[in-house]
Amino acid sequence: MMKRVTWFVGGVAAGAAGAGYAKKKIRTQAAKLAPGNVAKGAVAKVRQTGQHVVAALRDGREAMHDKEDELRAILDADEAPVVERCESIVLENVREIRHPREPRPSHRDRPARQPRMDT
Repeated sequence: MMKRVTWFVGGVAAGAAGAGYAKKKIRTQAAKLAPGNVAKGAVAKVRQTGQHVVAALRDGREAMHDKEDELRAILDADEAPVVERCESIVLENVREIRHPREPRPSHRDRPARQPRMDT
């Protein structure tokens, strides 16, 4: 009889401890998922991502300028004529000129394809 009481008391204690632990975990998770905390986390993540993008752009620009300086040094060493930068672009074989804000034609506006006749 004493063994049964001992095991019963041990089970009750383990159950109470487990329930207390579960209750604590549920409360902390519920606090993390509160709307205010979710919004704060989202804002922090967006801010962090923005900082990463800005840093990547800076690194890219720096690498671009370094490469440009390297190429200009090679051109100067060969004493080749340097072509100045200009703002004009020559386009050849242009099929269609479309304003960037115009929507692209959808697949519904295109003529239907003819089925292939492989025999």
